[in-house]
Formats: sequence, C-alpha cells, structure tokens
Amino acid sequence: MKINIKTISELSGFSIATVSNALNGKKGVNAETARKILSIAREYGYASERKLDSITLVAYRDSGKVLSNSPFFATLLESVENESRRNGYETKLVNLYRQSPSFEEEAARLMHQSTSAILLVGTELQPEDAHFFADADVPLVLLDCSISQPAFHAVLMDNEESVHQAAEYLIGLGHQDIGYLRADLHTQNFGERYRGYCRAMVENDLTIREDAIKELPVVVTGARDSFAAWLDTEPQLPTAFLADNDILALGAMQALQEHGIRVPEDVSMIGFDDISFSAISQPGLTTIRVFKKELGQMAVHRLMDLIEEPEQAKACIHVYNEFVLRSSTAAR
Repeated sequence: MKINIKTISELSGFSIATVSNALNGKKGVNAETARKILSIAREYGYASERKLDSITLVAYRDSGKVLSNSPFFATLLESVENESRRNGYETKLVNLYRQSPSFEEEAARLMHQSTSAILLVGTELQPEDAHFFADADVPLVLLDCSISQPAFHAVLMDNEESVHQAAEYLIGLGHQDIGYLRADLHTQNFGERYRGYCRAMVENDLTIREDAIKELPVVVTGARDSFAAWLDTEPQLPTAFLADNDILALGAMQALQEHGIRVPEDVSMIGFDDISFSAISQPGLTTIRVFKKELGQMAVHRLMDLIEEPEQAKACIHVYNEFVLRSSTAAR
C-alpha cells in the first residue's frame, strides 16, 4: 500500500494540513494528535522514509540561570552549529522552558517531529523530568548531563573526578582545612563536583566544616556581595576553597581582596570551567578547563552515528577536562 499524507489523513481522521504539520513538527498540533498521526506513519512505513535534514539544539531551561549566566552555552552552540554545517546539516535552536504552561506540549512536539535529530542540552535537567524526552521518534543525544533511568545516549564532561583531583592538588600543597563554594542552583553537574570534593576530603581523613561550605548566587556580582557579607561576620576561614564554577570563585576572590585577605598567600582558590576572565584576573585563577568545543563536536558525531544506525545500545561518553595551574593557589 502506497502511503502518503492524504492516506494518513484518511486513516487518522485528521485533515491533510494537520497531518502535514504533525509530520513536520510544526507548532499548533495537539500533542496527543501528533502521537496518533506519527504512530500511523510509522506503522505504514511513512516516517521511516522521512529525511532527517537538520539538527535541533534544544536548550532545556528550568531556572534558566545556569545557561544564561555562563559563557559555556554560547561556545557550545557555536561548536554544534559549525560541526553540523560541516556535515551538511542545518541547525535550529529551541529554548524549552520547564516553567512554561505549554512545556509538556512543546516537549512532545519536539520528541515526535520527524525531520530533525535532537541534541538536548540537559545542564538544568532534573532526573524526575527526563521521562519527557525518553521516547523520541528521532535520534536524540543528551548533552552535558547523564541520566541512567531512563537511559539516554549522552555526551558530558567529567565533573566528580576533576574536582577530586583538584582537591588532591590542594592537599598535596599542605592544605588540610579546605572549604567549598556551592551554587545556589542545584544541577547534576554541581552535585557531582561537590561529591568529588567530599570524596577527596574523606579519603584523606580531613574534616569537612559545614561552616566553610558557602552557597552563592551564580553571577559574579551576586557571589561577591554574598561572600563579602559572610566575611563581614569575621568567620574562621579555611586555607583554601574549591568552587562549583569560575563565576563563584572570581566573585569570592574579589570579596576576599576587598577585605584585605590575600589570594593566594592567605587563601587559595580553585574554580571550574576556565572562562576567559579566569586567565586575566589578578591573580590568575587556577581552574579546571572544560573542552566546550570538543563536547559540541563529539555530540554532533554521536548524533550522526545514530542517524545512520538508530538501534545502537545506549552509551555515555565522557570528555575529560584539564587542570589549569595559575597563581591563585600556593603551598601552605
């Protein structure tokens, strides 16, 4: 039986325009309607004949603050666009807001369209919301996040081990009282980094002082002001801090200097990400470099593999980071 849009319209009972919009992933089609149409299309072999001609980069935003306040996403987007173009694919960017009233409908539309493979930036994705993306009708790769239940094809940076190694470096310099700067937004990446710090402290029989674990806003000025307010209370400072990211580290470092506390002579500081400001700050920030460009490239390559062979087993690819030593750390 030859199948076309008119045939699917007759089989489903929906208009030709609705069927066409559903097959092409256009807005305005009810999520349940789209599922029924695509189910019929797959059953009769139509969907399998559709050509995947683009890659949709879906930026999942919960609070939105992590992606909005980090240079990470801009670099990632550029990398994905360039690599997609080199391989003959157009790139589309879609912002998907978890707090939007139409979130579920928008997510369903993206998962059940038929002409664009998906790179889902899951930096702000919580495990309890992963099920919205588990049954995509097109190849999907989860980027900057790993979720095991349900399982996804994923490409992500190494978080826990990178911070563990940075903590070991501080311990090797003689630091035994090490604090931690946590973001006031809880993401999987930040949680893994904190676990790396805790693991290093426990393995070295060092005390984790709860009063040296500070939660700060993920903007430089907010981190500086919040940390400065804490310093005003004249706390017992540790000899070093690790931070969830460079933004927190740079904000705290500025507050320390404004209070006459020297970095690194009095307090050492290590960040995470290696944003451009980290290299030009005074002192230069010791940090963990994330290979953002390579993350995007590898995610595109993984997606192209799935376009060619969709039934591959789920796999998680880690891109290792690099420890960058600058002058914000010193021996104790």
